[in-house]
Parts: sequence; structure tokens; C-alpha cells
Amino acid sequence: MRIFAPAKVNLHLAVGSAADDGYHEVTTVLQALAFGDTVTITPGTAFGFACTPDLGLKPEDNLACRAAKAMAAAFDRSLDVAIALDKRVPSGAGLGGGSADAAAVILGLAKLWGIEESDAALAKVARGLGADVPFFLMGGAALYRGRGDVLERILEPLQASLVVVKPAEPVPTGQAYAAFDLLGSSAPPEPDALISALGSGDLREVGRNLYNNLTPASVGLVPAIGGALRLVWESHGVVGAALAGSGSAVFGICRRPADARACAEESRRAGLWAVATRAHHAGCVVETTA
Repeated sequence: MRIFAPAKVNLHLAVGSAADDGYHEVTTVLQALAFGDTVTITPGTAFGFACTPDLGLKPEDNLACRAAKAMAAAFDRSLDVAIALDKRVPSGAGLGGGSADAAAVILGLAKLWGIEESDAALAKVARGLGADVPFFLMGGAALYRGRGDVLERILEPLQASLVVVKPAEPVPTGQAYAAFDLLGSSAPPEPDALISALGSGDLREVGRNLYNNLTPASVGLVPAIGGALRLVWESHGVVGAALAGSGSAVFGICRRPADARACAEESRRAGLWAVATRAHHAGCVVETTA
């Protein structure tokens, strides 16, 4: 069984002050991408987990492996499967690759074990693994609040080409939030204008209303993010650009696929990782089964 695990970007990310427990209130609009990883599950064998390329993690530290064990515990099943993860989404980028991989494992095992995708236990397993994981079971575009894990509203997905560009240096999420707390922030706007633009399909208004108040903190940690943002903003056909999550990847919304490809090529010539892609209207998808 092969499952596609999409990356994501935050069209809106408004982080609030830290609560007493250290967690931040978050309002975010997530959008899935047609670029991502692939998870392959082979049943009928002793449990095994492999990741290509090797990320230097022990299997038990990989979120996809943890998802498999959480599913086995939740449904009292034996893990007689081999899981292979083909990584294309860079780590430390803010693109949600690890969360998407975990969701792909949840979806794949559910299908293998005859569990309905609507089973509430799947969402419970996903929430236990991370704030973004439930989104990837659904995908498209959605508004979340709470700690970024409370679904408020499913939105009209973006219909556009995008370019994603990443400097070499990653941004550890914890460091980004710690830097954000030190810098402070004014009250962030609500995403109403962005949501309205998504509903009407007004690409220029979507670009105009992109928002991420983690940007100053992340640029302070990795100054190259600022250069990547400028490069994308100044590229032909880009109607809006923003930081992806806590970074270090940035993204641009483009008028045409050719504009996304041209920006990606220019970024690679500048020594940056880059990919041209498009918005994805679903979450993780089982692509093939034996």
C-alpha cells in the first residue's frame, strides 16, 4: 500500500502569548500542497521501519513510527507490517512533513485493518501525536484554533500554483516560539479577509492577506529567511509570499504554473532548496493497494 503524505503551508498563522503551561494560543489557516512524502506499508511481515534518506533518527523517534505504535495500542492490533518512508519534504522547514507522515501511517493502517476513516478513534490517535496531524487526515484548507489542533471550519481550498523555497539552515520550532516570546507581538488580525478571498477565488486578495507573526522571530534565528522572502516576493507572477509555519521555508502564491517553476529555478541558482507545486484539495491519499 502506498500513501501520499502532503506538505502544508500556513496561509495565516497568528500566535498569541504563552499560557501558564507554556503553550500558545494559535489561530491558523492550513493549506495542503501537492508536494509531499510517500509512505509504503507492506503487510504480512515482522514489524520494520525504514526512512530514506536516513534522517539520523532512531525509528522510535520518528513520528511515523510512533504513529504505527499508537495505532496498534489504540486498536489492539499486532504490527505485522513493514513501513518505508520516502522523504522529500525537508525537515526544519515548517512544512509539516513529519505530521503528514504520521497521518499517512494512521490512514494506511486504518484501511489495512478495515477501520472507517470517519472513526473518531483515528482523530484521537492523531491529536495525541501532534497539533498538525489531524489536519492531514482531511487536508484541503481549514481554520484551526486552540493550540492549532481545534478544527473550527473547513474552508474553500486555494486554487493556485505555489513555489516553496528553503534556506539550508532549519528553524527548530521550540527556538522560534522562545524568540517570539522575547520579542513580543501586538494583537494579531483575524483571518476573515483571507477566508473571504479563498471563498471568492480572488488570488490577489489571498496573496495580500497572507500573515505569519512568527516571521520576525524566525528571521532573527535564520537571517537567510529574509533573503529567501525577498527573492520570492520579487519574482514575476508572485501575488503574495510568507513564512511557512515557523520556517525556515517560505512560499509564494503564483499566477501561473510557469511563474512557480521560474521562481523555483531562480532560487536553486541562488543556492536554495526549492520546488514548484500547487494546492492540494485533500489530505493523505492511498494511491495504490496490492
